[in-house]
Amino acid sequence: MLNQRLDGRLAVVTGASKGLGKQMAESLAEAGATVALVARSGDLLESVCAGIVSRGGKAFAFVADVSVEPQVAALAADIRRRAGVPDVLINNAGINIRRPLHEYTLEEWRKVMSTNLDGPFLCARAFVPGMIEKKFGRIISISSTMGHVSLPQRAAYSSSKFAVLGMTKALALELAPYNITANAISPGPFATEIARVVMDDPVQLADFNRRIPLGRWGKVEEIGALAVYLSSEASGFITGTDIVIDGGWTAQ
Repeated sequence: MLNQRLDGRLAVVTGASKGLGKQMAESLAEAGATVALVARSGDLLESVCAGIVSRGGKAFAFVADVSVEPQVAALAADIRRRAGVPDVLINNAGINIRRPLHEYTLEEWRKVMSTNLDGPFLCARAFVPGMIEKKFGRIISISSTMGHVSLPQRAAYSSSKFAVLGMTKALALELAPYNITANAISPGPFATEIARVVMDDPVQLADFNRRIPLGRWGKVEEIGALAVYLSSEASGFITGTDIVIDGGWTAQ
């Protein structure tokens, strides 16, 4: 059987203080990885870190904004100093500002792009050299069903997530000679903080529920299991692709 354990691996997870990032970090730790948790919120991050350690896992907390170039450079140096050279990078940090395009300010547009697209670029650029040294690496970037289809008031978010898919394909081709894979995960509806605006609106919630063929929202543990698989040696022949986990939403 191909190995799906992550013992001895170091994984960086951005946006790890809550939601899907928190769950993926916890799942990787349960599979044996040491996890470098990255987020802007220090208090939430320390809580996640303490939880992993209390269950026998290994984790470090690093406060940084992945959209800010100097902070990412300092983050990479700090992780190497405290934990080692990462084997896995999960680009999960993301934001969404919902409003009609003609009401968007350029500042708001750039804020979405800087977190959702510049962040994965800066982190990949920072951590790829160490993976090349190791001749092993797994880069997983979180896109979205909104990177395949869209909805009203999602112009910036969809644009950023479509772009993540393009970057993933290019990285896969560039890094294949070094035994480094690059893949994306496109989640559909999951009950996380970023989806709160939908969950709290009965009309939007009913519309979302009608669109899901499996008739339910995703469980965060399902994303965690997928992240573990894509981080492991068992996924070594998968690169340059995107795995949609949406209950059938985009199959329609």
